[in-house]
Order: sequence, then C-alpha cells, then structure tokens
Amino acid sequence: MKFMKLGSKPDAFQADGKCIKYVTSDLATDVTINVGEVKFYLHKFPLLSKSNRLQKLVLKVSEENSDEINITDFPGGPKAFEICAKFCYGMTVTLNAYNVVATRCAAEYLEMTEGVDRGNLIFKIEVFLNSSIFRSWKDSIIVLQTTRSLLPWSEDLKIVGRCVDSIASKTSVDPANITWSYTYNRKLSAPDKITEVGVKFVERMDTVPKDWWVEDICELDIDLYKRVMIAVKSKGRMDGSVIGEALRTYAVRWLPDSVDALISAAHSQRNKVLVETIVCLFPSDKGVGGCSCSFLLKLLKVAILVGVDDSAREDLVKRISLKLPEASVNDLLFPARSPQTTFYDVELVQCIVNRYMIHEKSSCERNEKGADDFVLENGSMLAVGKLIDGYIGEIAHDTNLTLASFIDLLQSIPDSARPIHDGLYKAIDLYLKEHPSLTKAERKKICGMMDVRKLTMDASMHAAQNERLPLRVVVQVLFFEQVRAAAGVQAVGNNNLRDASHSTTNTDEEWDNKTTTGGEDRKSLKKQMSQMKIKDGEFQKNGKLTKKNSKNSKSGMQLLPSRSRRIFDRLWVVGKGHGENKSSETSGSSQSPTSFAPGDTKSSGSSSRHRRHSIS
Repeated sequence: MKFMKLGSKPDAFQADGKCIKYVTSDLATDVTINVGEVKFYLHKFPLLSKSNRLQKLVLKVSEENSDEINITDFPGGPKAFEICAKFCYGMTVTLNAYNVVATRCAAEYLEMTEGVDRGNLIFKIEVFLNSSIFRSWKDSIIVLQTTRSLLPWSEDLKIVGRCVDSIASKTSVDPANITWSYTYNRKLSAPDKITEVGVKFVERMDTVPKDWWVEDICELDIDLYKRVMIAVKSKGRMDGSVIGEALRTYAVRWLPDSVDALISAAHSQRNKVLVETIVCLFPSDKGVGGCSCSFLLKLLKVAILVGVDDSAREDLVKRISLKLPEASVNDLLFPARSPQTTFYDVELVQCIVNRYMIHEKSSCERNEKGADDFVLENGSMLAVGKLIDGYIGEIAHDTNLTLASFIDLLQSIPDSARPIHDGLYKAIDLYLKEHPSLTKAERKKICGMMDVRKLTMDASMHAAQNERLPLRVVVQVLFFEQVRAAAGVQAVGNNNLRDASHSTTNTDEEWDNKTTTGGEDRKSLKKQMSQMKIKDGEFQKNGKLTKKNSKNSKSGMQLLPSRSRRIFDRLWVVGKGHGENKSSETSGSSQSPTSFAPGDTKSSGSSSRHRRHSIS
C-alpha cells in the first residue's frame, strides 16, 4: 500500500477520554472547536495560517463574544479534522488509501488552498493521489470503497470518477503486461504442464489470466461496482466472456445461499437491486459466454424470489433460451408461484423452450436447410430433446399437472429432436401411473405421442408388459418387434439393408414400405410371421397347445413375454368369434399399428408348455 508522510514535528495531541482532544504546549489554548461529539482545545495561529474557513469562523465567534466553534457537518468526522489540525501544527501525519479521501474532503471543507499558504494540504493530497494512489491497482479499489461514506464531497471532487477510470483502465491492460499484485484464488484455467523442448523438459510458466481482476472488484458495493463495470464495458477492449465471469463471481460473492436470507425483510431489497444490476450489466453478445446456463437459471430463480422487474426477468429468460442445451433437469425445476397449483413452474419452462425453438427456426431459415437435416446436424437440438424428456419425466409425478400442460410441453420440440423415444415413453408411463383417473380417450391421446419405431428393444419389452398402456399400444409394440426381427433376418443376407438395431429411426415412408407394399421385404415378413401361425385344429378349446406340438411352439414364441402371449390369446379368441363380450378397447386393438409405449417388464417363464395363437 502506498503512503505519504507530512510534517516533521512530534505528535503533541493528547486525549482526555473519548470526547476531548488537546495539544500539550507551553502556551494556553485559545480556541475550542467542536466536531461532532469531540471537543478540540487548540491554538488560533497555526490553524488560521492554513485554513481560510477557520479564519471566517473565528472572526464570527469573536463578534459573538464566544470562543467555541461548532461544526456539525464536517466531512470525515473528528478523525479527518485531527489530521488537518496536525498538518497545521506541522506534526507528522501519514496519509494512505484508507484516510486520504476523508482528509481530502476535510481539507476542502476547511479551504486549505494554495491561496492561503503555498504547499497547503489540498495540493499535497492531490499530488499523492495522482502520483501514487491512482497508479496502484489495489489502492484505487480501497479508495473507491471509502468514497461511498463521503458523498457528495467525494463525487464533487471527482475522486469517484477518477478511481473508476483508473480501475477500468487497468483491467484493459494486456495480461502479459500486468506487473502488480492482484487476488486470484480460483484455479487457473490453464494448469501447469511439463512440455518437451528438444531433449530437455521445462516447466511452463503460469500466465496472467484474462479475468485476473474480477475477484478484487467484488469487494465494491453494488452501486460502485456498477460504475466500474460500465466503465470497463465502455473501453470496448474486454471480451464478453470475461465480463460475464466477473458478474458471475460478484453474484456468488454477495447473494446468500439460503432462501430465507434472500427474502428476509432486511436484505430482500438489496438482493433485488443486486440481481437487477447484474442483469443490466450483461454484455450484449449471445448468451453471456462467461456465464453457464446453470448460473443463469439459478439467477432467474433468485430474481423470481426477490421480485425483480419484468424487464430483468425477460432478459434472463431470453439469455437462458440461447444456452438451453447446456442446462440440466434440476436447473429447470422452478418452484411454482401462486396462483399456480402445480409443484413446479411448468409455464416458465415452456416459455424458455418456445424462445429456444424460435431462435433455432430462424437459424435454420438463415442456413437454408430443411428442419430435419438441421436437427440431425445440430447436436444442441438433440440435447434439448433429451433435456425436455427428462424434465417431463420429473414433473410427471405431480398429480396437479394437467394433461394439456403435459402434452404442450411434450410437443414443444420437433419429432426429429427425438431419434429415440425411450425417455418419452418413461415420462408417459410415469404420468399414467400418477394419474390413474385418466379416461380411455386421454390415455390413447397421450400414448399417441409416442412412435414405437423409435423405441429400443429394452423399452419395447417393458411396454409389452405394461398394464397401464392401452391394449392397442401393446399390440403395436409387439407387431413392430416382429417387423424388426424380420428385418434383422433379411439383413443377414442383404448387406444393403440396415442393421435391425438402427431400424428405430426409419421414416414414415420406410415403415409403410415394409408393412404395406408387396416387395421383397413384405415377402420376408410374411415368411417370418408364417412361422408363428398354427392351424386352428392345433388349439384346444381353452386355447392351449397340445403336448404334441409344445416343443415346436417353444421355438416360435421364445421371444414373446408372458403378457404378450396372453394378448395374442385374446386376439385369437376375438378372431374366432368369441369376443362379443370384450371391451371396446380389446375389439379395437386389431387395427394397424401407428405408435406404442412401454411398461413394467416381466420375465417370461421357461415353462415346457407355451401358448401360441395365430394373428392372421
């Protein structure tokens, strides 16, 4: 820390308690000056030789036949006055970053100018500020912090502005030219490494990071911090990512961790101002590079709790939508607010997703690509698809979540963003489990959101045993598994066909070709399905196979779980004319499949007797 010593005489000030100060001298004191609660017993001559203001005050009290001067609004208080008085006596005083502003304001009040005496206190302090304080990184920050308690004097004397400019200028210096000390407690972005130079190994020297300054200015109060950041941005030489990191560091430093502390009556207003200030300081570049999506979402949660202005909240939502692929499910779990009845704020997440989709669609149009091609090439859209599936799986547990809200969020992203529907199936299954009162039409509607062609083998097997799914959906799952198995058999002999493990991403046209056309694929499918057909005479009245054919039935049905066989049993009975008393759901299950869903997987038994029914 820089300092400056003034005067050469020893300190002769003495104290009598906390409220009395006097100078030990052979001469009796002849003036009493009351500064705040402290009474100073001093001599007129040294004071009047340096201070124009004291000359006027002494003349005034003399005319009133009094020897006491009362000063109630003295900047810096008794401590600053004592330094000025000692300077008048020629006693040794030390100025530093902590007391220089108070002393400067006090000297201004006392009018200790060059017009009164050459080399007066104001002149010496200005030399110290310009030659030392404003050239020092840490001293400039300390001085700026002290100016807050000395307003408006420090502002009128332009000390605040000069400190801000000094700090902002230093942040813009090339990190390679930084020679002063600074605080950097966080882990460096580039850790130490050992690099090879010829046959020798040398340790790489640490370099000064671009954000070396962000921790030091975190000690500033929010109003001064705002002024510094505005000045830093106005220089135009700071990366937006570094500014974002500075704002994040400041928020972490000052925002409390607990909800109670955030919304407490004593701090809620301060926290509100802090959040609004941070949001208004965000750089204009896309998404605030120095701030993660997780941090922005946490800041939005705080903004909602402390009740920030709508404009600040909208700005946060916009920035979050640009970085949505980086988010996690936990980040999106916003507590619902009154009058919402759900546990989580689903409407807010829907708004964020909608904004993201608008941005992506505009990007797609600018790139002149088709939507599907763009999604396939854009990994961020796939990440959002996975994120939303995870989110709806989390909120599906909420019994107050309406079917309309659930489906709206489910449909907020394009189908091409979900190459696999396992996550979607899991979410739908959870919703059906937590909402058992759904009607048959509602269950059909929600299950119609799935595409069984995009379920993996594990999900399909789970769906085949899921008691919560409509029977028609289960049949669709089983049907497609047979199609997939048939395609897998044909792929062995035809290298031009895709492996069955990738068939879940077939387009609608490919699906229609496999199931409705009369080409080679259909012939192969018929051949595979014919292996499962058995004559009506092979069934007994109870639908079981005879012992004679039980061995052959095992090879044909070994891939079907137990519930799947029961379903085919029901379908066979309907086909034979015994289904008149079945429910409308069962009788309608023989329609052509379009989509499916999974459920609770049950292991199929290895019994020697298996039931097998024709679906022809």
